[in-house]
Amino acid sequence: MYYNDHLPPHFHAKFGDMEILVEIESQTVIRGTFPKQKTKLVLQWAKQYQDVLSQNWTLARLHQPLIKI
Repeated sequence: MYYNDHLPPHFHAKFGDMEILVEIESQTVIRGTFPKQKTKLVLQWAKQYQDVLSQNWTLARLHQPLIKI
């Protein structure tokens, strides 16, 4: 997650040289590709930590320290 990032609320995940952007609310990939199994793991993680990810998005927009996950 980056400060001053664009909407919709999302986070970035990286695997090797690959990167995906995952929308926090829907836990869907909005850009990029990963191997199928890696995508599945990231989306499961996003679902588990959706509340904290949403809080972190708000904190990032306010330039506040993020909650460590």
